[in-house]
Amino acid sequence: MNYLTYFTRGYTVLVVLFLVSAAAYGATVSHLPILQQTITGKVVGATDSLPLTGVTVAVKATSRGTTTNDNGNFSIEASKGETIIFTYLGYQDQEIEVGDEQVLSIALQPDDAQALEEVVVVGYGTLRRKEVTSAVATVRAEDFNAGGARSPMDLIQGKVAGLNITRTQGNNPNSGAAIQLRGVTSLTGSRTPLIVIDGIPGGSLDLLQQDDIESFDVLKDGSAAAIYGTRGNAGVILITTKKGREGEARFDYSTYVQREVVDRKPDFLKASDFRELISQGLISADQDFGASTDLYEELVNRQNVSQYHNFAASGGSANTNYRASVFFNDANGIAKQSAREQWGGRININQRGLQDRLSMQVNLAANFTKSNLLGGGFNNSDDPNARVNSTGSDFEQAVQRNPTAPIYNEDGSFLETQAYNNYNPISRLANRIAERNQQVFSGDAKLTLDIIEGLSASVFGSYVRTNLNDRFYRSTNDWEQREGTDWQGMAYAAKWNDLSWTQTLESTVDYHTTFNEDHSLTALLGYSYQYGSVERFNVNNNGFTSDGFLDWNLGAGSAINNTALPRPGMGSFKEDNTLVAFFGRVNYAYRGKYMAQAILRREGSSRFGANHKWGNFPSVSVGWTLSEEEFLQDVSQINELKLRVGYGVTGNQGIPNYRSLLTLGTGGVYPQEGVYYQTYGPARNPNPNLRWEQKAEWNFGLDFALFNNRLSGAIDVYDRETKDLLYEYNAQQPAFVRDLIYTNVGSIRNHGVELQLSAVAMQRDDFRWNIDFAGNTNANKLTKLSADVFQANWLEFYGLPSPGALGNAFRLEEGGEVGNFYGKRFAGFTDEGQWLFYKADGTTGTAVEMNANDLTIIGNGVPKYQASLNNSFVYKNFDLTILFRGKFGFDILNTQDLYFGNKRWLPNNLLRSAITTHNQLNDDPQYSNYYLERGDFVKLDNVTLGYSFQLNSSYIRNMRVYVTGRNIATITGYSGIDPELEDTGFEAGVDKRGFYPCTQSWAIGLNVGF
Repeated sequence: MNYLTYFTRGYTVLVVLFLVSAAAYGATVSHLPILQQTITGKVVGATDSLPLTGVTVAVKATSRGTTTNDNGNFSIEASKGETIIFTYLGYQDQEIEVGDEQVLSIALQPDDAQALEEVVVVGYGTLRRKEVTSAVATVRAEDFNAGGARSPMDLIQGKVAGLNITRTQGNNPNSGAAIQLRGVTSLTGSRTPLIVIDGIPGGSLDLLQQDDIESFDVLKDGSAAAIYGTRGNAGVILITTKKGREGEARFDYSTYVQREVVDRKPDFLKASDFRELISQGLISADQDFGASTDLYEELVNRQNVSQYHNFAASGGSANTNYRASVFFNDANGIAKQSAREQWGGRININQRGLQDRLSMQVNLAANFTKSNLLGGGFNNSDDPNARVNSTGSDFEQAVQRNPTAPIYNEDGSFLETQAYNNYNPISRLANRIAERNQQVFSGDAKLTLDIIEGLSASVFGSYVRTNLNDRFYRSTNDWEQREGTDWQGMAYAAKWNDLSWTQTLESTVDYHTTFNEDHSLTALLGYSYQYGSVERFNVNNNGFTSDGFLDWNLGAGSAINNTALPRPGMGSFKEDNTLVAFFGRVNYAYRGKYMAQAILRREGSSRFGANHKWGNFPSVSVGWTLSEEEFLQDVSQINELKLRVGYGVTGNQGIPNYRSLLTLGTGGVYPQEGVYYQTYGPARNPNPNLRWEQKAEWNFGLDFALFNNRLSGAIDVYDRETKDLLYEYNAQQPAFVRDLIYTNVGSIRNHGVELQLSAVAMQRDDFRWNIDFAGNTNANKLTKLSADVFQANWLEFYGLPSPGALGNAFRLEEGGEVGNFYGKRFAGFTDEGQWLFYKADGTTGTAVEMNANDLTIIGNGVPKYQASLNNSFVYKNFDLTILFRGKFGFDILNTQDLYFGNKRWLPNNLLRSAITTHNQLNDDPQYSNYYLERGDFVKLDNVTLGYSFQLNSSYIRNMRVYVTGRNIATITGYSGIDPELEDTGFEAGVDKRGFYPCTQSWAIGLNVGF
């Protein structure tokens, strides 16, 4: 029996029951309403004729209602003589009496007053957009990047000026996105924005699926972020999930299928090219192993289809409503054995009672993940964050391994080449296991009581728990375990367990009032308590003579008793942290023209010294809506013009725990009567004066809407300086016990300009074209590094890999810019192909003649400018989105060329550049500006074509299909694989030898509303 039969029978029963009930109350069939008819139509804005999505369409005095789809279309049952009401935020309500016409064209008039009533989340509450006096950017669901998002942050990449989001490992399903807002703000503390999910500070991004997110609100400047005090130095990103709403039950299903292809493959020598070098005598003839192997292709997973499903149900009454969703996300990477499978769900319940004076909101979310971490190269580390990131070493082998070497020997075993730094990655994939099982849970509840008119109190509590179980196994057949090594042909196994949880309790009192009609006042007082703890356990053993148990019987390893084998290891660890704060905020507005906001947060953290546990974090900002002034009200081209000025102080407590305390560590053992006792001693110097890093920031902004709102946007200019930077300095012995101390000394400054624009480029009948632009410039400088007592000449980053003692790539010194490459200046080659470099006095010398005084700044890896341009086209039911992103004004250190583009790397394989571009070179690898290239690029980053069906169905509310391509094309002069590299932190612009392939991704998706 099909669903239509069920529906028909059910509908018949309901009609019969209605007739019986009507008769019981003296009604007759003649009193029933006139037969309903299906009314369809389209709702657009009157000023631009653009379709409006989500318009509430309801039959007056009935429970019948619906909303418009992505193209503004609707369908509703109504009888002749009934009234249909159209309601939409920012537009005037419109009522239409149903007549003979069954197809309606509705044009809603904008309500300028409502347009400025858009609600913006600002932390511990909301403000109307017109009242915001700080730098706050909002991205809503309808503006998210389309396609499969590996991380929730991918949804807003390129959408917010000043917010840098980079996939440092391409589309690796197990990697996250590097996030940085307005540049670097700390040397050793947290440099990523605070993530707040539905009010939970530090919420887990793993709990978010793209179809469950309502909006992102980014608090960019100090005057906005000060409400979060010691965690707001790097900015704050507030994520709001979709909630239940009153109305009839609604069901939404979203799905996509995605596949990836390699975007650009390294140009390394093929087997025929390698044999040509043998014939030239550059390689010994015994290095021809008789095969022709493309190891890169062997490592690529051509069957990398990913799929995503999300099903949500919502509905309820005004007093009780809900939204619940379940999801399944199976992501397969371009590298073999690189995958992440997730499933879970999210529930939101909202309840009102006590005559609408008490409300309760409950959110529960869970995520269960199984990841295969082996593909690309596994990082065997006790750091859980390091284990999840691929080393990229497998694809480094694909470039340098002898292409004439087969994968297998004639007997079916794996062939291992013996050249420097070589291994067979296919053998590792076959003989190793690296997996993660992760469970993440989040629960929160909020109670709000309206005490009297304008006064309310609330209490919020949350609990977030993350459990990681990782396993790693090298079998008896693994090359590293072979006979003749310390492992003696036996297997190795390791396990890690990481458990972390955070408890949060916050209470607030809110007051708002309007007096004398012209004055509006909103005040907030709050208390916050947060406790976090981490527990870790790890164990490893070896000496397994059989692979029968894998890593599930660690006690079977003979290394416990056989001292000739490497020693087994075990460890455990626990730490915790407490944060307590009192905070307040006051917002004042006069006649909607003059606004002011003041914030003060006093916060204490267990991480800091006894003399500086507490810190104060104030901010103040003001706004002036010039467009409300009489001298501009007659300027028809200006719809809105508002000036903003803000100043705020934030802190940084994102440092390791216990750095202010004297902690103990293990030392040697001492014998006493035949028993060896463990010794303990100071592990670090205490610092009771350890205090917050504090950032003070000025922000000047201008919000505008012009030409009947056809052009709108914001300009922000900021200047920020972080003082009391924390770093480890040399400590005098005595009086200090240890040689290093963690203390506050330095300062770092950055400044920049941000521009956000939105424009209606064209609007005509069924066609519209919208343009969105986001661009920014940023400069960072270390303004102070040393003090009278604690001094350092410079800081260096990214030690170049072996072979050769090539040193560090970056130097940061007082007065210098973040991201400065520091090294030798290329001056040419000798006739013999030897390096020549410029010395400090202007003369030239060979590599051995260079000294430390000859080194200098040779480039910078931090992009000075970033921009994105999004074009959205709509024609009838079709929609097309095209997103370009670019970064400009930076250099890239091509380390792949530095090593693999040098014939000295033989008999390992080479990049083709070794016998073309760098053919003259006949010397050992040297680090210099010879390997620095301009990294400027523009990407065609996202293209999405969609079609929304206009259905006249009682079952399907809306339906849209789309096709999305991501990372479609790159315009750049860079010779390497991909110019978009890590550009956050202090190691920006290094194209490392090990890499995870960059890909294009193509997705076909479907969104259906029932």
